[in-house]
Amino acid sequence: MTKQLMLGNAALARGLYEAGCSVASSYPGTPSTEVTEELAKYDEIYSEWAPNEKVAMETAFGACIGGKRSFCAMKHVGLNVAADPLFTMSYTGVNAGMVICVADDAGMHSSQNEQDSRHYAIAAKVPMLKPSDSSEAIEFAKAAYEISEQFDTPVIIKMCTRVAHSQSVVQTSERVVPPVKPYVKDIPKNVMMPGNAKRKHPLVEERTRKLAEFAETSPLNRIEWGGTELGFITSSTSYQYVKEVFGDSVSVLKLGMVYPLPEKLIKEFAQKVTKLAVIEELDPIIEEYCKCLGLEVSGKDVLPLDGEYSQNMIAKAFGKTLDEGKKLDEALPARPPMMCAGCPHRGVFYLLSKHKCTVFGDIGCYTLGAVAPLYALDVSTCMGASIPAVHGFNKALGNESEGKSVAVIGDSTFMHSGMTGLANVAYNQSNSTVFILDNSITGMTGHQQNPTTGYNIKGDPAGKIDLKALCRAMGFERVRVVDPYDLAQTEQALKEELSVQAPSVIISRRPCALLKTVKHNPPLKVCEGDCKSCKACMKLGCPAISMKNGKAVIDPTLCLGCGVCKQLCKFNAIVEE
Repeated sequence: MTKQLMLGNAALARGLYEAGCSVASSYPGTPSTEVTEELAKYDEIYSEWAPNEKVAMETAFGACIGGKRSFCAMKHVGLNVAADPLFTMSYTGVNAGMVICVADDAGMHSSQNEQDSRHYAIAAKVPMLKPSDSSEAIEFAKAAYEISEQFDTPVIIKMCTRVAHSQSVVQTSERVVPPVKPYVKDIPKNVMMPGNAKRKHPLVEERTRKLAEFAETSPLNRIEWGGTELGFITSSTSYQYVKEVFGDSVSVLKLGMVYPLPEKLIKEFAQKVTKLAVIEELDPIIEEYCKCLGLEVSGKDVLPLDGEYSQNMIAKAFGKTLDEGKKLDEALPARPPMMCAGCPHRGVFYLLSKHKCTVFGDIGCYTLGAVAPLYALDVSTCMGASIPAVHGFNKALGNESEGKSVAVIGDSTFMHSGMTGLANVAYNQSNSTVFILDNSITGMTGHQQNPTTGYNIKGDPAGKIDLKALCRAMGFERVRVVDPYDLAQTEQALKEELSVQAPSVIISRRPCALLKTVKHNPPLKVCEGDCKSCKACMKLGCPAISMKNGKAVIDPTLCLGCGVCKQLCKFNAIVEE
């Protein structure tokens, strides 16, 4: 056993390893990505990136049916994608243990919405554990497998940004692999046709009752007695904030198992404190449960329903003054997001903005095409939605929109959920143009491989999907590949495909500028005497370009020599160093 400082996601991976997990399948999504990246470092565990979260969960399910402990991970919006198998796996149960990690992103640091994933545990009727630091992440991973096998159910571990991406001290131990559970064919248990499912539903309800009884005495839930004038029911990071603000001056019921909730334990705690409060980020799930038990409780009457909490917020809500050393500086200057210097998406979005196209965007780096000065995106909702959305838009408006609307989607997102939308365009002969922005990697979440890159999670050679051949096989006669650094070529393709009465795909192919394998041209510079201060180059929003003393300047430490700005300068003021 050793003690060390460990990231929350790495600690969860360590706990899975120590618990004998054998198969892990995930789709990257901040703040959950590092769990599977860390798992891939253990050779004893088969790890993979799946095309999407649904496939990942179904893969993990198949592995657990095969008798080995399995795992899958995703962020909160990814659980939307995987919800279909989740609800039915609650009915089938498991063979070996199966653990699902979902990482919520309160505050939307890297997400298109805020969701409280506890609703999924309640709706699917599966238990959910919620660690508050790295040490608990290890222990809860082990506990999750025990609960999974004891109660014949998948178990969800809910992480959040602050637990996933903070560090605390952990104590590691040796890996213990349980015996493989033999697979036995069992149609009534595992085949959820209506007749079998009807018989399984009462068993799910009975399991929930037993899990609620388990929650009453489980060490995952504990009371920390202090002053009894004020008592808090809380979990995860909110627990840490309560302890930092109040210390031992209050009593705390810390819930590590947030579904099902322990009715008797909550009542016992409430009876021994004068005032009761619930601290929970996002939705008032515990608070409403307490009110259903007839308890008088404070919570969302003084705290918001949205965003992350902090020490300052909780202290202010309950009339507490923080010590100076514990105050969090929440007035830090904002840092607006932007595409990197040399990003291959920049030229595409410049042209789409120039031609005043209506652009249906998707989820990835290219979402940044919506920000200043490009303002190119019109709509962005969820993974894969861009293609069906432009199809519906054009079917609704016809000639009014078909010649000036496009969808943009990245290579990884296309593999995730873009193919079915593209099939719909081909099948229903939509006069729509789709840009697949192929940057040869999954960029937004930190350069993970995907089915188009030719490499697996460990960087070893893997199957590689040919996007051009795939689009043709799906029924597209008009498929072309362009280099987004070549504005003239890309603009010609855009104009031609928008002008024809047929479905079309333009694959914009250029590797992400941040890939280590990419060789860049020398940085460019502006000849001050030739610069006419027209600011045409500033329309790209490249962070390497700025104005100084009325003239454009290029920062050589940022410029990657992509040459897109050079193509915009009519006065040939931009040259190589």
